[in-house]
Amino acid sequence: MKKTGAIWSALVGMLAGSVISANFVGNYEIKKRNKAEDNYSKFKEFYEVLIQWLTIKQNGKSLAEYLEKNEYHSVAIYGMKELGQRLYEELKDSGIEIKYIIDKNAQEVYADVPVVTPDAIPEAVDVIIVTAIHYFDQILEDLSSKVDYDVISIEDMVYGI
Repeated sequence: MKKTGAIWSALVGMLAGSVISANFVGNYEIKKRNKAEDNYSKFKEFYEVLIQWLTIKQNGKSLAEYLEKNEYHSVAIYGMKELGQRLYEELKDSGIEIKYIIDKNAQEVYADVPVVTPDAIPEAVDVIIVTAIHYFDQILEDLSSKVDYDVISIEDMVYGI
């Protein structure tokens, strides 16, 4: 009788272990799929903004025109990855003054203007342009408690010209 109980205990233990393992693997796969979907969404947004920006350039216009039209003369650029770098290059020789750059990894960004973290914004500008378009809502929420001037997405700019 003891042998049967031990066998049942072993079977129940193996079954429980299998269920726990399957649950762990299932959760891991769900997280992996969600991350892949998020990355797809992020790159799709990035691609669409770049295509629209290229169209603007091919039509002989620039993002500086959007800023001038909206009476933004001094700006801060939030995010210095690909879009931020391209925006910086486009605006630096225009009539728009780039006062500083905001980036979570400020110590890794090199530019001809000051680079600060989101917690150390030094002075008011007419507008902060967020180039991390996928995270715009989160960034806007964070900045709204720190600044009382306009915060826009580069996406707004490329579709607003």
